[in-house]
Order: sequence, then structure tokens, then C-alpha cells
Amino acid sequence: MKPFPGPAKTLLPALALLIAAGPLLSEIRLEQTRAAMGTQFTIVAYGDDESYLQSAVSAAFDEIFRLDREWSDYIEESDISFINRHAAEEPVKVDPELFRMLSTCLEYSRETGGAFDITVGPLLRVWGFYRGTGRLPKSEEIKAALGAVGWQKVRLDPRSRTVSFAAAGMKLDLGGIGKGYAIDRAAAVLREAGVTAALLLSGTSSIVAIGAPPGQEAWTVNIRDPKDAHKSAGQVMLKDASLSASGSYEKFFKADGKTYSHIFDPRTGYPVQGVLSVTVVGSSGTETDALSTSLFVLGKEESAYYLRKHPGIRALYCTEAGCEWLGRAH
Repeated sequence: MKPFPGPAKTLLPALALLIAAGPLLSEIRLEQTRAAMGTQFTIVAYGDDESYLQSAVSAAFDEIFRLDREWSDYIEESDISFINRHAAEEPVKVDPELFRMLSTCLEYSRETGGAFDITVGPLLRVWGFYRGTGRLPKSEEIKAALGAVGWQKVRLDPRSRTVSFAAAGMKLDLGGIGKGYAIDRAAAVLREAGVTAALLLSGTSSIVAIGAPPGQEAWTVNIRDPKDAHKSAGQVMLKDASLSASGSYEKFFKADGKTYSHIFDPRTGYPVQGVLSVTVVGSSGTETDALSTSLFVLGKEESAYYLRKHPGIRALYCTEAGCEWLGRAH
């Protein structure tokens, strides 16, 4: 399976999972890990019929694999790759699910003032993070890349269900939201199969919790300290909720005495400075995946303002000065 990297989530070891053992009662515990979207997906599920549970988990993974095939910009035959090749020339018709996803992405872009942007791909390339370890580009290179970046340049027509680009060289990259959506869809498959206790992880960046383990009130998740992988910056109890993290400390390079991470402000073309990690807790993997990147880019003050307008979402915001919870749960 070819990788499905994203501008803010590639190889990000942001979370450490603690699953309390508790009394197992008559429940069977099944845990499986499979590769997709450039990372490892893990599903932990409980049930009273091992064969049925295995079938449900396999169907959930099949849903993840389907989205990888259809939406990966690393796969030449994918819908996203076809859009990237042709949408600057003419409108491209897409299926209803992908059109809804693109509409959702543009809505997050509007709400965050462009901090979330699925057209950031050209910046990843010019900074050397696309299949690379990073490089320091010249200012004119960044300026040229910005000409092909900008969510406002993506045109969606709901009547014809088409997408088109207003500039040549544009590339859609759903990596900043796709993994969260994938585990949302996988969780929906499990729920439809009657699974009432499961945890789904996309790499170490996003988690979706269904119910709670037998004998427990919720799933216990430790958030790693961005300065020390062996320490915890906070703990969250998840039940029918989601958590996602973005961090600057794993994929980066140093040049001229300065550190540059793979998380960009798409409005300036430069990597974000001064933020170590942002972990968001909310109602869905799609929501938290998109917002962990967005709030990282927005900065602490703007993030606090955003969260005041969106009750029910909270974020652990970590800088060199320390970590602080913003927002509030319902």
C-alpha cells in the first residue's frame, strides 16, 4: 500500500496510549494493526463472538484501504491524483463523498482564516518535505510556490458536483484531515456491526473511541510531552469522542541555526515557529484532525478565540513556556 502523507501528520509520535486492563468479564479482546496512508492503523475491539468481531474489524480496515486507494495523491489512479492532473484545465466531476469532503475542507479553511488549507502541497515540495527530509528554499521559490497555494483558488460547483482550480500547478492533499476521516468511517462500520467498545488509532496522530473497555468508564489516553517522549503532558478520558495531535518536534531540519518543521502557515509559506504541539479533543476524527493543524498555525491567542466560539472542543496547547488547556468540554 503506498503512503498517504499529510502536511501536519506524517510520522508524528504525539500520543501514548494506556488501555486499562480491568475485568474482562465474558468479552473477547481483538487488536489488529495494518499499514495504510503512510502510517499504521490499529483497531482494538471487544465483543462476545470472536469470529463476528474479526469480520467487523476486517470490514473496518477495508473501509480505510478504500479511502487510501481513492484519495491518496501518491497513487496515480486515485481520484485526488486525477483532480490534481486536470482540474486546472477543466472542471472535474467527483463522487458525492469526495465532494462532501472537499466542501468540509473549504469550510474549515473559511472558519480558520486559511490556517487549514488542503492546497499546501507545493510548499511541502519546495521546502523538501515531500518524500524528503527538508531543505531551506530561496525566498523567490517560496513566492512561486504560493502562487499555486490557496483554498480560495479551489472552485466547487454543487450543481455539477465538480472541482476546478483557478491556478496552474495546484495540488490537493487531504493528509491533514484524511486519517481522521478514515477512522471515523471505520468506526461507523464497527458501530453498524454492533460493536459497542472499540478504539481506533491512525498512527499516533488521531484516535476515535467507541464506548469504553469492559469494566472501565472510558479509554485512558496519555498525551506525550513534546520535549520528552517519556513524559506525559496530560491525560484524557475518551468515550464516544476523538483526539488528534500535531507537533513540530518529529519531522524538521535545522539551517543557519534555526529549526524548521513540516507544519506550514499556508498564508505565509513558512513553517510555524514557537509552537511545540497541539492536541485537540472533540466529537469526531475529521474535526480533531483538521483542527489540531489549524490551531497549531493560528497560535495560542487566536486558538483560544476560536475555541470560545466552538464549545465542546478543547485543546492542549504546548509551547516552550509549557502546556495549557484551552476551550471547554460540554
